[in-house]
Amino acid sequence: MDASLKDRCVLVTGASGGIGQATARALAVEGACLALHYHTRADPVAAIRRDIDAPSVAVQADLRDERQVDTLFADVLGTFPQIDAVVVNAGVWNPHARPLHEMTLAQWRETLEADLTGAFLTCRGFLKHLADVPRESASIVLVGSTAALFGEADHADYSAAKAGMAYGLTRSLKNEIVRLAPRGRVNCVCPGWTDTPMAAGHADDPDVVRQVTCTMALRRIARPEDIANVIVFLTSDRLSGHTSGAILPVAGGMEGRLLHA
Repeated sequence: MDASLKDRCVLVTGASGGIGQATARALAVEGACLALHYHTRADPVAAIRRDIDAPSVAVQADLRDERQVDTLFADVLGTFPQIDAVVVNAGVWNPHARPLHEMTLAQWRETLEADLTGAFLTCRGFLKHLADVPRESASIVLVGSTAALFGEADHADYSAAKAGMAYGLTRSLKNEIVRLAPRGRVNCVCPGWTDTPMAAGHADDPDVVRQVTCTMALRRIARPEDIANVIVFLTSDRLSGHTSGAILPVAGGMEGRLLHA
C-alpha cells in the first residue's frame, strides 16, 4: 500500500497497547514520522522505536490531565516541526461485568475521563495546533468500538464513552476541522473484539469467542493488524482523501449482540 505518508508526522495515543503498537508499526512501514504516546507502560513504546526504521519520539502523559496534554504537544513539536495527523487510540475498558444499577459513580467517571475526556483533550490540542500552523490537509482518526454501535450490556460506561467519540466527536469535528485545514478529515474506526492485552483472558475463552462471533459473518476475533491497516487507510490523504465523518466498523461483519444463548 502506498499511503503517501512519508515524512508526515502522526501522533498515536495509547501506542503501548495492542492496536496502538500495530498502528505505529504499520505507519512506520509507510514512512511516517511517529510521536508515540504512553501513560504508564514505556517498554512497549521503546521496543517499537528500536524495531522501526522511522524518525520517532516517545511522549508520556496522563491524557485526562489538561496540562499534561498541553505538555505532550509541546514535546512532540520540540522534535517535529508540525503534526499532520492524530490517531486517538488511548482508552480503558473495565473487564468486570457490572450492570448499571450496580456500577459505582467512581467507575463511571474513571471510564469517561479516560476514554472521552482524553479524546476531547487530544483532539483539542491537535486543533489548536492546526490553528497555529495552518495547512491544507490534516487527519484525526478516533478509535471507537462496536460498543458504540450496538451497546454493551454490563459495560454501559464504556459504551457511552465510545458512542460519544464515534457520534458526538466524529460528526461534530469533521465540520470544525475544515475551518482550520480545508481538506482536513475526521473519521472513526470501531473495532469489535480484538486479540490485545486489554482483552486478555476473554478473547481466548472459547465461550466468550462463541458468544461474540455468533453475529459475525467472519467468525474470528480480529488481530490488531486488522484494525491498524484501516487506521492507516483513514490517516492517508491519498487513500481516503474524500472520506470524512465516517464511522467504520472493523468487526467481521458483526450485526449486533447475542443476547440469549
